[in-house]
Amino acid sequence: MTELWQGLVKAVELIINLDPEVMEIAGRSLRIAITSAIIGSIIFVPIASIIAFKQFPGKRTLINLIQTFYSMPTVVIGLFVFVFISRKGPLGELELMFTPTGIIIGQVVLIAPILLGLTISALSGVDRTLIDTARSLGASNIQITLLVIREARFAVMAAVIMGFGRAISEVGISLMVGGNIRGFTRVITTAISLESSKGDLELALALGIILIFIALVVNIIMNRVQQR
Repeated sequence: MTELWQGLVKAVELIINLDPEVMEIAGRSLRIAITSAIIGSIIFVPIASIIAFKQFPGKRTLINLIQTFYSMPTVVIGLFVFVFISRKGPLGELELMFTPTGIIIGQVVLIAPILLGLTISALSGVDRTLIDTARSLGASNIQITLLVIREARFAVMAAVIMGFGRAISEVGISLMVGGNIRGFTRVITTAISLESSKGDLELALALGIILIFIALVVNIIMNRVQQR
């Protein structure tokens, strides 16, 4: 217990003193996760809008399938991305393996079901009267879509924040696709795994505290957005 307490104290000191290695790993994790959330939003929010507003056979089944992938293990997604971007994979020539870009691709795939499912739920929850009124006033489909997204913007923002939280807390994809290369692809979760196995509790605890703090901030922001 004493050893754990001493490690915790030293971990706090590393954070207070802005230890270069701790700040570097934390900064890289934030950049990768934020980039993944932005790219995922640009791609999947419009797709979710199409699914929400269009009526087609199998729509309910598709939505159920998307929701099923909410809890997809990160190592499974990491395996599929690994196969695609490895040297022998379809995207092998792009040399994305063991790069931050490769991790971003994996995280975008990881958060896709969350962005799709939660955005569909958000848009479907908008009062149908709003859509009917806009249509009766001569609004086009694009105008109606933008109007509904604006009406449900806080719920959509909550979906994006949830996606970010999922991205920054995953470890399987970053480890399998990124390779945990020091100074290049090492992020908070992979660093915690490595340092704890090496017995460096101070650095592992420092990064763990930062990750918990980020999770707390994400949770507070999401609650505020949902209240709006």
